Amino acid sequence: QVQMVESGGGLVQAGGSLRLSCKVSRLTFVNYAMGWFRQAPGKEREGISCISWSGSRTDYVDSVKDRFTMSRDNEKNLVYLQMSGLKPEDTAMYYCAAKDTVYCESTWRTANDFIYWGQGTQVTVSS
Repeated sequence: QVQMVESGGGLVQAGGSLRLSCKVSRLTFVNYAMGWFRQAPGKEREGISCISWSGSRTDYVDSVKDRFTMSRDNEKNLVYLQMSGLKPEDTAMYYCAAKDTVYCESTWRTANDFIYWGQGTQVTVSS
């Protein structure tokens, strides 16, 4: 059974940084594009970034572009989200997800297009 475990969340002041990690097991990692999603209370799950199988291409939602950087290590089956310049509106549960295509494609922000999910890690940004 596929396992995806996020870590690295926590409480941080506005303007601060965090790095989220997602360890993936029991999956041929290089066959999957990976995404990060977040969900704030009372809001829908939002796709915020996606990375192709090789890491050569990344996509970001406008609200995090130039502040967040997604990367992956295919040797270690890890995907990362480096977050800087954090804002209170970034407060949410953050999830990593695997998409059964090697490239993110135009639908990468659609949660239903991702087939494996982690349990999430909470990020709270105080003002």
